[in-house]
Amino acid sequence: MSALLRKVSTITEKGQVTIPKPVRDALGLEYGGRVAFCIDENRHVSVERDNSGDEDPLIDKFLVFLAQDMERHPERISGFPVDLRNRMYALVEGMSVDPDDPIEGDVAL
Repeated sequence: MSALLRKVSTITEKGQVTIPKPVRDALGLEYGGRVAFCIDENRHVSVERDNSGDEDPLIDKFLVFLAQDMERHPERISGFPVDLRNRMYALVEGMSVDPDDPIEGDVAL
């Protein structure tokens, strides 16, 4: 398999490596970006952009808390109030909404 791009970098005394600019550009990396090093069974190393840092660090803890609370207190779970549900239906009436579509533009909550 031939490489699309091959650049060499030197390991520093502290074990650090500078990722060459063409590689950063190809991966869409900027200052503060994260990379993941993957090693396969043949000891081939690949470098890929890591987007896991884009996630909110508290969301997993919140979801665990929410699941535990729902298990402990199922009596607290209820449907939306009828007025709120009717208002939501009215707001999207005649619209085709796919919840998996990406959100475009700014969102204010």
